[in-house]
Amino acid sequence: MSLPLEGRSAIVTGAGRGLGRAEALELARLGAAVVVNDFGQPGRDGSGAASATPAEEVAAGIRAAGGRAVAHTGDVADHQQARELVELAVAEFGQLDILVNNAGILRDRMVFSMSEDEWDSVIRVHLKGHFNTTHFAAAHWRARSKAADAPVYGRIVNTSSEAFLAGSAGQPNYAAAKGGIVGLTTSTALALAKYGVTANVICPRARTRMTADVFAGFQEPAGDGSGERLDPLAPEHVAPLVGYLASPAAAQVNGQLLVVHGGMIAVVERPRVAAKFDTKQDAFTYDELDALLTPHYADRPAGETFAAAEVLGLKHE
Repeated sequence: MSLPLEGRSAIVTGAGRGLGRAEALELARLGAAVVVNDFGQPGRDGSGAASATPAEEVAAGIRAAGGRAVAHTGDVADHQQARELVELAVAEFGQLDILVNNAGILRDRMVFSMSEDEWDSVIRVHLKGHFNTTHFAAAHWRARSKAADAPVYGRIVNTSSEAFLAGSAGQPNYAAAKGGIVGLTTSTALALAKYGVTANVICPRARTRMTADVFAGFQEPAGDGSGERLDPLAPEHVAPLVGYLASPAAAQVNGQLLVVHGGMIAVVERPRVAAKFDTKQDAFTYDELDALLTPHYADRPAGETFAAAEVLGLKHE
């Protein structure tokens, strides 16, 4: 029996550590040949000298297990290096079938304290990084589809965050970038569907180098005597969903947002219109808006916003 991703090739960005590493290993386990991308800076804020070691170690591990993998150590936020990443996948494996965007950094600060560089750097790595790789992968799939005069196989899995859904107060740059990634994903899903490509976005929760302090108070489970128990915050809880979304089985899943962690997946519904008001004149006036909107919001719970903080309470039952 063949593996679900046998004969497919994939790129996973930020795959030298944490979530990206677990995702690259899962795609390889499912049969995909993998380009393991990681710029290799040691700091979660993007600081420190770049290193080829993280990407090369993961690629070597895949090959040692009998899979196919090659390392790429470029910066996906650099447009040309993102082009070279896609070109490497095509050169090594004949074509690209799967793109998993995971690379990111954190530079947390309250909005009133955040510097311009802290804002720009996070937007650059997360949002521009997602765009760069998507741009070149999409061009590759579009060209193949036109040459074949038929749809091709393409899968994009992007990485957003519950910080976007819940409105993380200390992460305005990160929340904005992750919200932008959702918009990029839904736009891409509609634009590429006719070429046979799907694009979906996940909001994972995992204990990684980036979130070490966030989950510092959550202890890893002890063994129960029958073997090691998997940490509920382990990246390995997230990787199988990425493998599924990259597979032929997920052909009808497109433009969707899923929260995943600790043995749980939640499908998040798109926003719905809660109320609609029509002017009784040619155009709204201040007094008319005051008469309509003020009582509408007067009965709403204090502190309620568009953010969906309740997602933070989701857990495996």
